[in-house]
Amino acid sequence: MALPILLALTFHEFAHAWVAHKLGDNTAKNMGRLTLNPLKHLDPIGTLLLFLAGFGWAKPVPVNPWNFDHPKKGMMLVSLAGPVTNMLLAILGTVLFGLLTPAGNLFAILQYFIYINVILAVFNFLPMPPLDGSKILAGILPGRQEWLDNLERYGSAILLFLIILGLLNPVLNFFINPIMNMLNALAVIIARVPL
Repeated sequence: MALPILLALTFHEFAHAWVAHKLGDNTAKNMGRLTLNPLKHLDPIGTLLLFLAGFGWAKPVPVNPWNFDHPKKGMMLVSLAGPVTNMLLAILGTVLFGLLTPAGNLFAILQYFIYINVILAVFNFLPMPPLDGSKILAGILPGRQEWLDNLERYGSAILLFLIILGLLNPVLNFFINPIMNMLNALAVIIARVPL
């Protein structure tokens, strides 16, 4: 579990920092967060909870939207970068799985790598603060979304409450199961293609 989780979280946060940098905000770069070094992105408590409770978090990448030419659009693109990167990693893992037909530990690592990236992508697309989905939603909706900004103060507590009660599981599974089925089908197709 450790390697897939480290890779998934690190690439997710790096993607936020990289897109912010490309759009003109060097806040993350100046704080040493434009890196693939997992130690720069891991939150000790969030990482521990990921292993113990099945949910957790990394340190959010600092972003100053006022450094973007278009702050609202910039924040939406930066927020999209993390979950999109996780989906791309899940697809890459699936391709490797189909090509290598791995066995033993590599089989388990690749399976978990695919699964954890899908979970992170779907979870972060949820449109509630402090998740990326809330900033994506704010970027899509016209005008300023002050209600999302106000909700952010309580977002982490609400999210934790929903996770502990298991109320998010049906929502997540509604999206995760079809995605996993498509990736499994892709792996089977790749495995059947002669090299």
